[in-house]
Amino acid sequence: MQERLFPHMHRHQTLLERCLTLIKGMKTLEVPLMITEQYPRGLGPTLEPLKQELIGIAAIQKSAFSCCDEPQFSSEIAKTTRRTWIICGIESHVCVLQTVMDLVSLNHLPVVVADATSSRNPFDKQVALERMRQEGAIITTTESILFELARISGTAAFKTISNLVK
Repeated sequence: MQERLFPHMHRHQTLLERCLTLIKGMKTLEVPLMITEQYPRGLGPTLEPLKQELIGIAAIQKSAFSCCDEPQFSSEIAKTTRRTWIICGIESHVCVLQTVMDLVSLNHLPVVVADATSSRNPFDKQVALERMRQEGAIITTTESILFELARISGTAAFKTISNLVK
């Protein structure tokens, strides 16, 4: 989610809030994070509020729409035994969709956080989410995936997540 494209996203302020909640929750649950930037020279850097939550994580720069077409990204996913990838970002019908389709073709399970993705046109997002579901992705929401990963109440992580989603 980069400076020059972000303001054009449908409901962009809500999108930013959901992405920040998702990132903070993932950090609480100690889920490893990766960040990519699409053509940062033209679209600008990652939004500052997101960068502040992602300190210490170097962005993988890409020019291909699918993250899987970027050798550094492909190398990173090849280094892990993880098969499930939780995805947020923009634009739903371009970079997110193509990455999801490629992950499925590589026998990974993409979990797309619908309220943490967007497109300029809401219809493009709607069609993209349906296509991702048809391709084999799981579609979820920020709150749902955080509580799914937390699993039980009463823990410090649960309490933090509960506060994040309020």
